Amino acid sequence: MDITPVVGSEFQLIGGYGDGGFTVSGTRHEGSVLILPRQTHAWPVTAIADITLQSLDPLLRADPRPTILVLGCGRGMTAIAKSLRDALRHHGIVVEPMDSGAACRTYNVLLTEGRDVAAAIIAV
Repeated sequence: MDITPVVGSEFQLIGGYGDGGFTVSGTRHEGSVLILPRQTHAWPVTAIADITLQSLDPLLRADPRPTILVLGCGRGMTAIAKSLRDALRHHGIVVEPMDSGAACRTYNVLLTEGRDVAAAIIAV
């Protein structure tokens, strides 16, 4: 029985992660990624301390702007700065930090549910 979620081919589903990158909709991306429902961007972040509003600019400029940001923190979940959480909330975005593997799975589930979601995931 096939249990692959049915979503349009224009949506960016994460097919795999590890070895320093991700496979998104069949395309391998080296390094960290910022994934919007219909676009994947290289994301020059290697640690939680590197995350700024400027690094999340594609998310902030998206139209429509996702309301949920799944944040993959690397091998383990790490708290993010309150100032960053508050700044994202000011833009109407709730951030959910977790380890990068969980972020990949959570993003896919929320996307297939039709939720307004994006993912910013540090490569492992």
